Amino acid sequence: MSLPNTHLGAEKIRAALKPASKLRFLGIGGVSMCSLARVAKADGYIVTGYDRAVNDVTRALCDEGIRVDDQPDVSAALDADMIVYTVAIPEDHPEYASAAAAGKTLVSRADFLGAMMYGFKNRIGFSGMHGKSTTTSMAAKIFTDAGHDPTVNCGAVIRDFGASHREGASRGDFIFEACEYMDSFLDFYPTVAVVLNIELEHVDYFKSLEQIRASFRRFIELTPEKTGVAVINAADENVVRAAAGVSRRIITISAEPDVEADFAAENVVMEHGCASFALRAPDGQRASVRMRVPGRHIICDALAAAAAAYACGIEPAVSAAALSSFSGAARRMEPQGKTPRGADVYTDYAHHPTEITTTLAGASAMDYGTVWCVFQPHTYSRTAALFGEFVEALGRAGRLVLADIYSARETDDCGVSSEKLAAAVPGAVYIKDFAEIADYIRENASGNDAVIVMGAGDIDALCPMLTAE
Repeated sequence: MSLPNTHLGAEKIRAALKPASKLRFLGIGGVSMCSLARVAKADGYIVTGYDRAVNDVTRALCDEGIRVDDQPDVSAALDADMIVYTVAIPEDHPEYASAAAAGKTLVSRADFLGAMMYGFKNRIGFSGMHGKSTTTSMAAKIFTDAGHDPTVNCGAVIRDFGASHREGASRGDFIFEACEYMDSFLDFYPTVAVVLNIELEHVDYFKSLEQIRASFRRFIELTPEKTGVAVINAADENVVRAAAGVSRRIITISAEPDVEADFAAENVVMEHGCASFALRAPDGQRASVRMRVPGRHIICDALAAAAAAYACGIEPAVSAAALSSFSGAARRMEPQGKTPRGADVYTDYAHHPTEITTTLAGASAMDYGTVWCVFQPHTYSRTAALFGEFVEALGRAGRLVLADIYSARETDDCGVSSEKLAAAVPGAVYIKDFAEIADYIRENASGNDAVIVMGAGDIDALCPMLTAE
């Protein structure tokens, strides 16, 4: 089980921070943690960190003057004034345990992020089980193109910026991804709360849809009662139920033609997997959008980003133009090159059955001969709880290869495996070793095929193995 979130609150955290305070980030290589470390350094604090992985992220942090250790350094933790940690760090981690025993100020990632956004005029948070990173990236592009100079904290690299973080020069707009895992988003301070979708997920923490809906309602109600805005997906029944009766200004969106909403998509045309449509705003004005990112689901994300921008005074036509040049978020059907035999390789973060279904549907509309899916299940609890849904979703692939389950924070006590999953999906194969998977794909995928390397673990390491000459 993960470490708990702290709930110190922005005022207490900021009060503990003095000029030149020493901050130690545990798990600094995470996409959100590295962004927060950069924010802290830009604010004048002395920042160091630990992460067991040595990769491009940690090397970049070192190049920027942030020391990153790949082995625990208890002395560095004891020398720090504050420890910021990701909940993925184990409770017995030497630095965390030593700092806790010494009475150091311990702050979870979400709590620290909440403190960093505190004081911005507009704080726009994107929540939901799926699509958060893409929609946050879209909003970042819209606000930047509109000249708003936002600060951004995203859960994926925004391809238009080449980073998951953007530091604005003003205290105007703070755009952030609001993760629901362990109720992390309840430590934030949104003025605009966007809810894209709600379904059963993170079953190691959430025990029911009722609990999940209650958490999302609390997220919406974190916005100021008189001035807060909630952007909700009117086509998602659970979202509608979560928002029912909240005393906030509501802006509805819907990508479904039979669901009425304030922001809608009209005259949708799909071409090579990408959507073109007329974005209709609440006042009836329309603006043309021609997406460069594949998938029908992108329409909903685009409407949500445009609605959030509208709530902050950005005209729909400006949003439409920005969306039409949006390049996407990293690991969201991101092109990686070709195999030696000419198959296109993509990487995608999908790790829930709904995301898998959506990604494969988008790829199937891209005029390929065969869509290959190389999937690495993420966590035993999710795989076990949603086994039937995974079987159905993965069955949509033209050819399916399964890697071992990525355990993340868990131990193998659920009685589930990738071998069992492969046996349940007709035609699927299980291959344990990444190198063997690469050889299998390189030998069998042809020049008119797409290969999607999919999952939230370390499966992305397979991509260069597939595209190497």
